[in-house]
Amino acid sequence: MAAPAEKFSEELTEIASRHFGRPVKIEGLHRLSGGAVAESWWFDAVIDDKRHELILRLARSSQSSPLYPSKETEAKIQLVTIENGVPVPKVYFILDEEDGIGRGYVMQRIAGETIPRKILRDDEYAQAREQMARQCGEILYRIHSVDTNILPKLAALKNSQQLEQLQSGYNAFGENHPMFDFAFHWLKERMPEDPTPCLVHSDFRNGNLIVGPEGIRAILDWEMAHMGDPMEDLGWISVNSWRFGNIDKPVGGFGEREDLFAGYEAAGGSVDPERVHYWEVFGTLKWGFICLIQAFTHLSGTVRSVELAAIGRRVSETELDLIDLLI
Repeated sequence: MAAPAEKFSEELTEIASRHFGRPVKIEGLHRLSGGAVAESWWFDAVIDDKRHELILRLARSSQSSPLYPSKETEAKIQLVTIENGVPVPKVYFILDEEDGIGRGYVMQRIAGETIPRKILRDDEYAQAREQMARQCGEILYRIHSVDTNILPKLAALKNSQQLEQLQSGYNAFGENHPMFDFAFHWLKERMPEDPTPCLVHSDFRNGNLIVGPEGIRAILDWEMAHMGDPMEDLGWISVNSWRFGNIDKPVGGFGEREDLFAGYEAAGGSVDPERVHYWEVFGTLKWGFICLIQAFTHLSGTVRSVELAAIGRRVSETELDLIDLLI
């Protein structure tokens, strides 16, 4: 009887051969670590002596949320955004139900670094760091300017809906944090009007970027994409937690807000700094609540994990970040 990995390799060989329309040999198949809601499998597909370096993105569950895109929808977003100049991996094919291994898609594997610690500290990426904030601005405008008529159906989230959903989850959790309470009040009092909705990545940050010595090569993880306020993305990448210790570089730990905004405007967009600040506060609060949930997941015994336990300390870190932002 074949081992699970061997069996999966056989299944993937049959699936890839069917989708490519010719015999495929699978080499180097292994599962990558990480991924809360999806699995990523690294492999090479050899077709007619030509090697294709690929990644399989596979949903962990057959259930989907009405708020977040399915794996099929993620793939379609990448197909649309790449046509608008957004650097994303090329999608080769989307899995069919008859494939029998779940919901997902196969995409190009792009070489580069994703680990923030290395991107922010290694000499190899010194030149990249100098231009990444401006690159982020340019890329974000390309995302936000995608023709919404050709996008797959996505959840349209108003600013009030996002705040209500976050506060509802926080209230249901039943653990009060005065700084979180203050931040909810601040956000409610200063909520901006909803702009014309556009495609929002919603998790555009250091850690979801593939980087080379020359700069950003690709954007990953469209699992939270929706229609909404474009300034959400500019605020999220500025959250202190995504600076990974480089607190003096507000954009991802590698750049300045001025360069982020300049890149966005040079590409054709318009920046509202007050709305960006609103979304930076919102993102800080959101991440603080996520840390609270992850720590409780360990403390409750649902999932015993040193990593989840360690994340618990970040609740107080986000409270300090909120004090810096608001007081």
